[in-house]
Amino acid sequence: MENSQVKEAARQFGKGTPVIEVLKGGLIHHTYKVSYDEQEEKVVLQCINQTMFHHPEDILHNYQLVYQAVHGKEGITIPPIMPAKDGKLYWRDAGDQFWRAIRFVPNSYTALVPQDAAAARLTANCFAHFTSALASVELGKLKPVIPRFHDLAMRYDQFEKAVLTATQQRLQTATHVIAELRQRHHLVDFYNQVVSQPDQFLQRVMHHDCKLSNILLNVDTHKAICPVDLDTVMPGLFFSDLGDMIRSMACSVDENSTDWDGIAIRPDFYDAIVEGYRSGMGDQLTEAELEHLHKAGLMMIFMQALRFITDHLNNDIYYQISYPEQNLNRALNQLLLLEKLEEYVGDNKASMHPVATHLKA
Repeated sequence: MENSQVKEAARQFGKGTPVIEVLKGGLIHHTYKVSYDEQEEKVVLQCINQTMFHHPEDILHNYQLVYQAVHGKEGITIPPIMPAKDGKLYWRDAGDQFWRAIRFVPNSYTALVPQDAAAARLTANCFAHFTSALASVELGKLKPVIPRFHDLAMRYDQFEKAVLTATQQRLQTATHVIAELRQRHHLVDFYNQVVSQPDQFLQRVMHHDCKLSNILLNVDTHKAICPVDLDTVMPGLFFSDLGDMIRSMACSVDENSTDWDGIAIRPDFYDAIVEGYRSGMGDQLTEAELEHLHKAGLMMIFMQALRFITDHLNNDIYYQISYPEQNLNRALNQLLLLEKLEEYVGDNKASMHPVATHLKA
């Protein structure tokens, strides 16, 4: 992005000459740290990706609801949105690009990946505490920024439609993955049972992008300050945040790895994530959710495998790739991870009453 564009946007949210630093690591928005020579407060400035978020005002609407709900509560300090000079919570430039600024939290830092089980537990506990603190938010007031984001039944339907329209060449390369995913349709059946029992499986405010790099940590204590990157905050079910943390943190390698023999579940990480999440939720999980808590990772890994193979069959129109069969390999990676998790949890045969320190006999 042109430096002049960023400077013009930065001047809308502070006093004086802006000094701009690019913040790397984000994949969706252009993000900058801005300081000013006429004020002490620094801001995190972002140009919102309107290709992914068609209604960026909805992001700000949800952020304000979350901020108001947790402001002043012990344990969570979400930074406020900084208004532009015209009083609005955003600014549009001459090219209709959408900019927003959030107060920079001093004495804070982020880490990319958890180096040990303790960091995985901290991550899970922080996101669970976030959801728990938002129990009073009226879900109907939140805007669905990405409708049906974790709708497993819809993802499975998209997969089957892609099978019907894929080229013969793509189908031949994906035969094994397609067959294995179809054999796990029982997870879709379980999802349908979940959504049909709203009194037992509750809708809650979920973050939907849970990873250590989306948590601000205190420089001195290394404890969690609050989650950040709240753009996907919206109502969700019990498996969403917990399941995605299991998918991304309990695995021995990331989703792009083709070291098939190296794909494994790290037991200490898995147990730390589940225990940390349940602890952070306090007494808010229902009996049905506790009983099926080990389904969370299975469902989210299965869903991600579906999404990768669907994109491969659709000629790679959604996920960026660096070589032709990367989405196929990503799907196989997730399928192997799913098999490892099925072995570890016994496909939900372990009970969550109480949380087991070790799930294998």
